[in-house]
Amino acid sequence: MSTDNEHGSATRGSLRLAPNSVELEEQKAKLPRQFVNFTFYRATPEWRMLAEDEKRRCKEEFVKTVDEFRPQLLINSYSTIGLRTNVDFMIWRIGYELDPIQEMTSRLNHTQMAKYLEPSQSFLSMTKRSMYIDKDNPEHVEDRLHIVPGKSDYLFVYPFVKTREWYTRSADQRQEMMDEHIRIGTKYRSVKLHTTYSFGLDDQEFVVAFETDNPADFLDLVQELRETKASSYTLRDTPMFTCRRRTLAECLEALG
Repeated sequence: MSTDNEHGSATRGSLRLAPNSVELEEQKAKLPRQFVNFTFYRATPEWRMLAEDEKRRCKEEFVKTVDEFRPQLLINSYSTIGLRTNVDFMIWRIGYELDPIQEMTSRLNHTQMAKYLEPSQSFLSMTKRSMYIDKDNPEHVEDRLHIVPGKSDYLFVYPFVKTREWYTRSADQRQEMMDEHIRIGTKYRSVKLHTTYSFGLDDQEFVVAFETDNPADFLDLVQELRETKASSYTLRDTPMFTCRRRTLAECLEALG
């Protein structure tokens, strides 16, 4: 005899039967979406003029303040020292509400270190299901509802905007072009893509973030994608940031 458990899936005895396709769709529809924020900081020249004791107190307070929000947000930090001249480090925040992101930023603004830091770039986006089908891995689109970051040494981040002409193409035409993109992406298994959406939330339409331990693989992937038909519909995909995963304490220590 079968019964229904609290998730609506049938059970027989102590064995749980696999949910049918309708149940799977219902479960997927209930998956919460996330807010995603990438904030890049630059230290002012005055920072390097401080006494070492004052620097230490500033860094400890800043790290402590960030750590207080880890129960509410997924937080990862990356150093950009030596990789760009206009940013020094980046904090990647992911949560189910905007309030903790704003509250955390407000709290950081009240730290002593905020006197010596300038937020030079910030991207806001959300996760959502992709409208394009990955035929080799149909469940891949569901990964975009829930991001688990920070597993690779390098993160490459940039905003992305399509031309208006792209949106005049039919769904079949766009899917055909994306099929080519997906085929190329599957060749580079060492590179993990996170696509988030900014329509109406920020200046860009998408924010894309690629995680990998092998920067050369990412370079080859992007070069190959430049030759696809879909690439001709790219309006803007800069600035591009190369980020090295570090603890926040390491990011601040690298400021000098």
